[in-house]
Amino acid sequence: MDSTSKTSFGTLSKAFTKILCLRSNSTISGDVALHKPNFSENPDELTGDHQNDIEVLLANLFAGVSAVKAAYAELQLAHAPYDLHVIHFADRAVVTQLKRLSELKQGFLNRAQLKQSSSRAQAQVQEQRNLLKTYKMITAKLEYELRSKESEISSLQSELRVSEKQCRALEVRLRPGRTLAALDDLHLSGLNPAHFLTLLRSTVKSIRSFVKIMVREMKSAGWDLSAAAGVIQPYLRRQRNSNHNIFAFQSYVSQIMFSNFQRQDFGLGGPVRDRHSFFAEFTELKFFKQKKCFERKSQFGKFCRGKYLGLVHPKMEASFFGNIAQRKLVSSGRESPETDFFEGFAEMARRVWLLHCLFFSFKEEDKGVIFQARRGSRFSDLYMESVAEEEEEAYQGGLDCRPEVGFTVLPGFRVGRTVIQCRVYLVYIDRR
Repeated sequence: MDSTSKTSFGTLSKAFTKILCLRSNSTISGDVALHKPNFSENPDELTGDHQNDIEVLLANLFAGVSAVKAAYAELQLAHAPYDLHVIHFADRAVVTQLKRLSELKQGFLNRAQLKQSSSRAQAQVQEQRNLLKTYKMITAKLEYELRSKESEISSLQSELRVSEKQCRALEVRLRPGRTLAALDDLHLSGLNPAHFLTLLRSTVKSIRSFVKIMVREMKSAGWDLSAAAGVIQPYLRRQRNSNHNIFAFQSYVSQIMFSNFQRQDFGLGGPVRDRHSFFAEFTELKFFKQKKCFERKSQFGKFCRGKYLGLVHPKMEASFFGNIAQRKLVSSGRESPETDFFEGFAEMARRVWLLHCLFFSFKEEDKGVIFQARRGSRFSDLYMESVAEEEEEAYQGGLDCRPEVGFTVLPGFRVGRTVIQCRVYLVYIDRR
């Protein structure tokens, strides 16, 4: 501890020695100069106003120290960004202020006339000015660092967008039809029904993927798939082709997921929104992972929770997983379950929500409509598409069989003048 103090004192002493050897005619302006007192050489004159004189001396000393601090802060600031002219100026200012402090010290040691020195108030004013100058320079430095950080953040965000785009391009190659990369550069001014059709196809694939996961869990739990499909769609009880059971499960899922699709708020309540708001949400949400979307405190989070609880009955979940822990976790809204079943659901829900956002992004003259075919309706290839084409081919030779809609598997849409057919399961009625 003592050695450190001696070293510091020796260094400071050498610095003051160098300062005192400098020329007295400094080039620094005197607007920040200390008031140099003329101390008297007669120490007896200090006896009367000694206390006041000491206070004046200390005030001048503090003013000098604050001036050194301000000059040093300016010297530091000049290095970032580098400014040689300011560095030289600040360096001379530091030396000048240290020299004036030395002169103040020498004047005190020589017992100069304290009464003729500057007033304490003047010194305090000068000290505050120096402090203000220091704070201004510190503020300028912080503002520069803030601008630098903002520039760095902007650069990193740009790199992140490029990386995400490259990742999506790779994902397109790995999983054709399961990404939204085709809509990356979509702008509201260029929106047309073809973009909606692209997203709809992707949404339908996500529905089918989730249904496959659900059927897999049913098989693992020992369900009778034909009986379950017959409960959902009674028409399937007449069919002997077990491969058609999947259409009942698809219709069940799509009926729930597209319920209230035609309403702006998706049946959740909320303020009236315009097409710009919907498209902005579409643009933002399409880059989010499904888990991150679910955890957002938003309408989409409410949508996910409501659809999951409506789609997956407690008894169904208990049959699949032995408990209803997932249901409780989803109901809490704190986080999403880490299971393939829920991840498949969340991705499906995200795409349905994106489709809804894009649906309401069209102009008023191109306003969309969602529709489905009523049971028993006559088949129309303008508005409908059969999901079981092999059955249709088998009955083409039967002139007395008329195709009717058994049930709608997936809804249809009309956007502007473009009609996207609903997918239906047909039954064939013998007219004899």
